Amino acid sequence: MAFVELLRQSPGLLITLCIGLGLIVGSFLNVVIYRLPIMLQRDWLAQHDVITGINAGTKSDPDPTKVDTFNLALPGSHCPHCQQPLSPLENIPVLSYLFLGGKCSNCQHKISLRYPSVELLTALLSALIASKFGFTWLTPILLLFTWSLIVLTLIDIDYGILPDEITIPLLWAGLLVNATHLGLEISLYDAVFGAIVGYLFLWSFFWIFKLLFGKEGMGFGDFKLLAALGAWMGWQSLLPLIILSSLAGSLFGITMIAFAGSNRETPIPFGPFLAGAGFVLMIWGPSIYDFYFKTLLAIGG
Repeated sequence: MAFVELLRQSPGLLITLCIGLGLIVGSFLNVVIYRLPIMLQRDWLAQHDVITGINAGTKSDPDPTKVDTFNLALPGSHCPHCQQPLSPLENIPVLSYLFLGGKCSNCQHKISLRYPSVELLTALLSALIASKFGFTWLTPILLLFTWSLIVLTLIDIDYGILPDEITIPLLWAGLLVNATHLGLEISLYDAVFGAIVGYLFLWSFFWIFKLLFGKEGMGFGDFKLLAALGAWMGWQSLLPLIILSSLAGSLFGITMIAFAGSNRETPIPFGPFLAGAGFVLMIWGPSIYDFYFKTLLAIGG
């Protein structure tokens, strides 16, 4: 109880604790980001075999080890190039990467900068949550929310999918949090309506775009992610979410065309922009709304 009271009275200690927790969780998120799509693909291939009676094999399986047991726990952490198992000292978030000079201790192959970057990002956003909401029930709740968005963002960037295994639980969690009044100040009615309208809005856009242009403008995972965000933040957040994510996506697309040689046909995942907009509005939503409406009133006056 003394430690709990210390955390309540010392914001700096709480933020430091969340930074350390974020580094550890970020290391696990790296595992989820890499392994979950492989696990899903293996499951899809297995279902294909059962339904068709044809062995699809694992030719398209991105896992280079082709081990029989592959989940979030097994096999243990190892170098993806030489398969050398990592020792506990090589698994320390960020520090191990710096100590090893960004290379495998066995084969000296370069380790992706992605790993420490995800750990640092998770720590930074976790610290931001702690500094904003302090020692309240909202802090652990929004930490889980934020960690889920990080995983969804990077899986969508890497594979162009937003797994149901994350978006659906995230949606139900938003409804549960608001049903139990744990501090988000969103009524269950607003949360349920937000989930329904969020899904139907992008679902309608999907079919209108397909009928007009003969191709798909986004994936079904985007519908579910916006539904989840609506469940967390209520239907009132949907228009700001769409505006903010669309602006960010448009600016990114223009930048890629201007400086990276992309063209208008290059697909850009929308999930990362939805997730980013969701996090921004969850943290700074009231300030953004106040600024927005005050600006409108000033212009109108």
